[in-house]
Formats: sequence, C-alpha cells, structure tokens
Amino acid sequence: MEPDGEQLSTRPALETEGLRVLHATVGSLLATYGWYILFSCIVLYVVIQKLSTRLRALRQRQLEQAEAAVEPDVVVKRQEALAAARLRMQEELNAQVEKHREKLRQLEEERRRQKIGMWDSMQEGKSYRGNARKPQEDNTPEPSTSSVIPKRKSDKKPLRGGGYNPLTGEGSGTCSWRPGRRGPSGG
Repeated sequence: MEPDGEQLSTRPALETEGLRVLHATVGSLLATYGWYILFSCIVLYVVIQKLSTRLRALRQRQLEQAEAAVEPDVVVKRQEALAAARLRMQEELNAQVEKHREKLRQLEEERRRQKIGMWDSMQEGKSYRGNARKPQEDNTPEPSTSSVIPKRKSDKKPLRGGGYNPLTGEGSGTCSWRPGRRGPSGG
C-alpha cells in the first residue's frame, strides 16, 4: 500500500500546487482584464436576449404562415375583409369629393349671379358696387336713416410720422444738422 499511499500524499501536493497556479493565473487575469470581461459578459447577455426574442418572433411568424397555408378559408376571409375596408374608405373619399365639388359649383354660381347683377346695373347706369353689396345686405334689416350716424374718419396723425424734426436731422428738409462731439477740442 505504500505505492498507493505515496501517490495519495503526492497527489494532494500536486493538486494544491495546481490550485495555486490556477489561482494566481485567474487572479492576475481578473486584475488586468476584469472590467473588460464584465462588460463583455453584459453585452453578450443583452445580445442573447435580443436574439432570443427575434427567434421567438420568427417562429411565431412561421407558425402563422403554416396555419394560413393550411387554412385557405382564413386567408380568403382576411382578403375579403381588407377589400371591404378599402371599398368603404374609397366610398367615404368619393362622398367628400362630391361635397367639395358641389360647394365649388355653388360658389361659382353665386359669383356668376353677382357678375350678371353687376352687368345689369351697369347697363341701367347704376353703380355696380352698390348692387354687388346689396344681395349680401338683403338678409339684414336696414336701420332708418335718421338714427344712423356715419362715422368720421380720424384725423389723427401718427406720432412718429414723416414730419420734420430738427433734433433728429430727419424729415423733409434737405439740410441735416447734428450737434458736434462733446468734450475738449481736438487741437
């Protein structure tokens, strides 16, 4: 049993020596590159998570496509529903376009009537401006002329108008005088 006993006694010494070498190597490696290893592990973890979600989504799509291939009735129903929705949207759009066209026709008809009214009033020798405004005023009742007081135009001049101001040198005058520089004379 001595040979076995010697192997047992030498083996733990080799194992402890190996553990020491391993400990020193791993310790120096972690001391030198520890932060890099930590960040690369975090990045690797995030990449694996993203890839796993994408793989799940890809598998889901493949299953849906397989189901659609197996069930053609579902595909036909989806296409019919899509076509019906498109048709409804197109009908709504056509109705909006028709309303807009009708509105434009009414505006054009109103302009045409106003032009005809202006032409008729000009043929009669009346002012076409007064006649053009009259149809718009027909809806509102006209007040009596005795109670209406016409507004006067204001005769106020702007505060900073284009008048002559001798202090600024601006205005309608051709000569502009400005005061000399303050301080002692230059000579």
